[in-house]
Amino acid sequence: MSGYCDIAPGHPYHGPYHENEYGFPLRDDDQLFERLCLEIFQAGLSWLIVLKKREEMRKAFDGFALKLVANYDEAKIAELLGNSGVVRHRGKIEAIIENARRILVIQRDYGSFAEWLDRQQAADKAAWVKIFKKTFKFTGGEIVGEFLMSIGKLPGAHSPDCPIVLKIKALE
Repeated sequence: MSGYCDIAPGHPYHGPYHENEYGFPLRDDDQLFERLCLEIFQAGLSWLIVLKKREEMRKAFDGFALKLVANYDEAKIAELLGNSGVVRHRGKIEAIIENARRILVIQRDYGSFAEWLDRQQAADKAAWVKIFKKTFKFTGGEIVGEFLMSIGKLPGAHSPDCPIVLKIKALE
């Protein structure tokens, strides 16, 4: 094994994420949105910081409920920026709110964010990055790649000999 599959097992934060979420397919739009938000929050920080703040961010962002986040205003942004339990970066917070609004449009047009993801004709990471950059805010190559690996849309979340690979395959 290599990388995340080596360091995550047994770790209080990385372990549960690695063993129960990372690379597993997701269909629920609010959960997909949360995962995208976590990747946006991680930009420039360690994944451990994001995992440690995750529960407080869930509370602060109303469980990442798309319809609620899409309606956030300047007062809510100020509240979030004052909350030490979240990643306090105005650009990221504003992008997340705007992305919630854009996903609501996607839901209207495609039925769900999950369905929109399924319908994209991206052959590789570079194609996905182009799609995300024209559709969403604050979605560079690393964010898009990690988001898609984390939901099972791109390979590479786990090393081939990681036992979690079998757990994921059993879900297919």
